[in-house]
Amino acid sequence: MKAIFAMINSIFSFVTPVSDFLWDFPTNFSWYSNIPILGNLSFAIILLVGSGIYFSFRTGFIQVSQFKHGIKTLTHKKVSTTGITPLAAFFLSTAMRVGPGNIIGVTGAIAVGGPGALFWMWISAFFGMATAYMEATLAQIFKEKKDDEFIGGLPFYGRRLLGNKVWIGTALSIMYILYACFCLPAQGFNVVSSVGRIGEIIVGKSINSQSAFYYIVSIIIIIATAVITYGGIKKVTKITDKLVPVMAVVYVVTVIILICINFKTIPFFFKAVFGGAFNPKAVFGGALGMVLAQGVKRGLMSNEAGQGTITMSAAAADADHPCEQGVIASLGVFLDTIVICTLTGFVVVMAHCWIGSGSEGWMAMDKLPKFTASIAAITPGTGFNAAIMLLVSLCFGLFAFTTVLGMVSFSEIVANRISRKTKFLNIIKAIALFTMTFGILCNVAGLELGNLWAFSDLGNILIVICNIPLLYIGANYVFKATSHYKKNDGTPFNSKIIGLNENTYWDSEDDK
Repeated sequence: MKAIFAMINSIFSFVTPVSDFLWDFPTNFSWYSNIPILGNLSFAIILLVGSGIYFSFRTGFIQVSQFKHGIKTLTHKKVSTTGITPLAAFFLSTAMRVGPGNIIGVTGAIAVGGPGALFWMWISAFFGMATAYMEATLAQIFKEKKDDEFIGGLPFYGRRLLGNKVWIGTALSIMYILYACFCLPAQGFNVVSSVGRIGEIIVGKSINSQSAFYYIVSIIIIIATAVITYGGIKKVTKITDKLVPVMAVVYVVTVIILICINFKTIPFFFKAVFGGAFNPKAVFGGALGMVLAQGVKRGLMSNEAGQGTITMSAAAADADHPCEQGVIASLGVFLDTIVICTLTGFVVVMAHCWIGSGSEGWMAMDKLPKFTASIAAITPGTGFNAAIMLLVSLCFGLFAFTTVLGMVSFSEIVANRISRKTKFLNIIKAIALFTMTFGILCNVAGLELGNLWAFSDLGNILIVICNIPLLYIGANYVFKATSHYKKNDGTPFNSKIIGLNENTYWDSEDDK
């Protein structure tokens, strides 16, 4: 089996250089890289951060002005007979956002770019909150009703914004399905590896990846994923409603305990992060590009702001106003990056494992052992150390599993833009499950394919290139909807308010 996977890895060896080229362009050309400071910034970084800055100013920094109102909306109890509640949509989007990237993405960013990468992750997340607001609001404006559910997202608003042409919606749907297929193998790999790590902690010894334990775990995960996702979006949200709060709270509390135990190193953390971000040698010596790129790339891998990949959950919500779900989407970015990724950064930086002898091993793609090594370095006592690593491994597994559920479910939602026939939708879900199974088989074979993560990076940048231009095309609709939302004068939202000369779901609601 290893020989087969090694051959597959060799065939797809082109993925990594293609992904790196797109993420680094045009810094990989000397005529551009020789430009002071600007030459360190790739087009992807300028596009993502620049768009976030623009949308922040045009919406009046909606991520700040509506922050409290967004929390109030989340805590307001609402019963929905059509679609899912805003809170359920938040949990579903968080299930996608809070994934393994919150641990291995941050660990990798610090390993490659140093602690300064975490600062740029914060910056990209702050402005990314405005970008998430834009795409979620567009998803709500152009959502459609299917039986007792709402469907929508990137392929739906993309089609409506580009002349309502069928081929555009189909192309964007295929783009998302490919993105999910690029990312699912790595997530399947992570789910099984985390369960294996939990098993090793419990029994106190290593477990062979080709043992009966791994085969049984793999079969259970595949069956559980199939049963949940084939039950539809409402069944998925019932699971994420329960798992997301648990995994978030357990992870946050666990890391806060570690920080409290090591409170004397907190000043070092901030010195390392801000020093690494603003070191004159980094800014003018060419290192800024690497630090900033790692912060933005891994921040995007974690919170997905600007990709349009979370918009399906925003569209599924039974919101009172399109902007309501936009604000909630921005809160998701805050929770993911400003809170959870920062906590991961605390552990990694305080442990000092990313510097000194053996630190070059951190460049490997398997970052969970590197993160648990950091935990071991700052946790006193063998028994306590095992308990902490058990909790973190559990959270890591839940992060990956909920991400899998989201990707498979969203693949079904976007497939509705192509065809709403049950047979076709089931085939799409089967394809998604198959790609997840491929990652699981890689784990069982004892082989970690570096290209699994390269595929994820490639999928990320390709879908960003598709989504960000659409946000600019639909920006005026969002800006006008934002003005109406801020007025809060009691008038119902409809297409006329934003100058849209075509009917949407909101017009049928206004007629009732």
